[in-house]
Amino acid sequence: MKNKSITVCTVLVENSPQALPLGAACIASSIKTLSSDFTDLKVNLVDFNLEQKLSVEQVTNILLSQNSYIYCFSIFVWNKELLSEVAKNLKKTDCICIAGGPEVTANPKSFLDFDFVISGEGEVVTKNLIKRILNNDLPTEKIFYGKRESLENLTSPYLDKTLNPKKYDGALWELARGCPFKCSYCYESKGDKKVEYFSLDRIKKELDIFVENDIKQIFVLDPTYNVDKSRAIKLLDYIRQKAKQIFFHFECRAEFISDELAKAFSKINCSLQIGLQSASEEVLKTVNRSFNKKDFIKKISILNDYGIIFGFDLIYGLPKDNYEGFKNSIDFAISLYPNHIELFCLSILPGTSLYDDANKLNLKYNTHPPYHVIESDTFSKVEIEKARKISIACNLFYSQGRAVTWFNSLMHLLKMKPSNFFEKFVLFLENKKLLDKEFCNHKEIEKLQIDFINKILSERNLSKYFNLIKDIIMLNGALTRSYADGENTELSLSYHPDDLMSEYSQDLKFFLSNAQKFSCKVLVKNNSIKFVNKSNNC
Repeated sequence: MKNKSITVCTVLVENSPQALPLGAACIASSIKTLSSDFTDLKVNLVDFNLEQKLSVEQVTNILLSQNSYIYCFSIFVWNKELLSEVAKNLKKTDCICIAGGPEVTANPKSFLDFDFVISGEGEVVTKNLIKRILNNDLPTEKIFYGKRESLENLTSPYLDKTLNPKKYDGALWELARGCPFKCSYCYESKGDKKVEYFSLDRIKKELDIFVENDIKQIFVLDPTYNVDKSRAIKLLDYIRQKAKQIFFHFECRAEFISDELAKAFSKINCSLQIGLQSASEEVLKTVNRSFNKKDFIKKISILNDYGIIFGFDLIYGLPKDNYEGFKNSIDFAISLYPNHIELFCLSILPGTSLYDDANKLNLKYNTHPPYHVIESDTFSKVEIEKARKISIACNLFYSQGRAVTWFNSLMHLLKMKPSNFFEKFVLFLENKKLLDKEFCNHKEIEKLQIDFINKILSERNLSKYFNLIKDIIMLNGALTRSYADGENTELSLSYHPDDLMSEYSQDLKFFLSNAQKFSCKVLVKNNSIKFVNKSNNC
């Protein structure tokens, strides 16, 4: 009999607090319970990320060094090809390779090169399969289908120390499974519609671990955190009491936002991500999403009333959508003052309802991960590329540029729609060969914003507003860096900071006509503004 060492492996998208191997850890945690039957059982959890740029051979050699008999792979869109090749290499040795994860669940028959395939929720079915293998009861079938088990019976990888969140300086937190909605582009479209919740006792113990390890941010994985309002509020109240220092990220549905819920969110450090996807009711119907524009505006206004940080998801390439429709969705989204916007190309994921209907809808897409749409009857290949570029521009200027406080005021002055502004920004970036550059320094982005605004103001004979807008951008930028990064910034301003931060700065024409110049130097430190010196005529 071979050794009883088992390695569970995955490859993450990036090295960040948002990327940690929770799925693989859940499998490893479940396998560990077999130690009562196999006293010499050893379970290893190994993860890599794409930013390491490791070759197939390098990953293979690292895994071989684990000297395991069984290798379990958690496979996603981004790591499918890499891990499939690694498994082929491992199988040249005398070991067993098992594939599972979302990508496998979607299309299990495409992974028959593996010894065994797990489709569905994998904790229990993988554990039972491994038990058979270790007992020399090798199954003849290759595909095993995991069904929803009682969440009460599942072990926590945090509580049994399979997964150490401190290693990643962040945590993915699973509070529930299942989604009541049937968005056709999502893996959940064919999943269990019943939402089941982990016990509050387990959740509280996991939160205690996060607090003890001084975790800075937690990403809640529930696709619709606020579908059960009373439970959501109860947990937010507990977070308020126990984890004020942690920043939380939630996925929410706009239709379930209420005044009471928004009030509870406002009492903790958090950000909400809301799936808008499109501002067209007709387009959203094609992917099984309902949308009421008036109600959506009303719900988002509640978030703004409570000063809650939130963002939107938008998708380009949806059936029946077109480039102008996508631009309209951007304009609508930004009109609601989101702190950030995430813009994605539609992926036709195998195993989803949209995948089944792709031919009928005349959607042409890449058959390799990440399965992006190439073109459709209403969205040409050229327009898909234009949408990609405008998405980059929007993300850079608005989201990474932290422009929410002043962007709509600028659009009002320029009499421009945001999408048209971003199209011009695309040309600006292309001329500077910066379109696909990755910016990690907010000051660099801020300089780019100011340079572009100077250019566009000059073109429209509005240069008299430049110093005012520059002051607003720099002061707001310094305050966000102080809050988010603890950075101190010294600024030379042309106007009084109190005026720049007042509601009057939302109307740039009114401000310029009524505000007095006030040359000064200020230090932005610890989220406050202190004068270094003032003008003689102040």
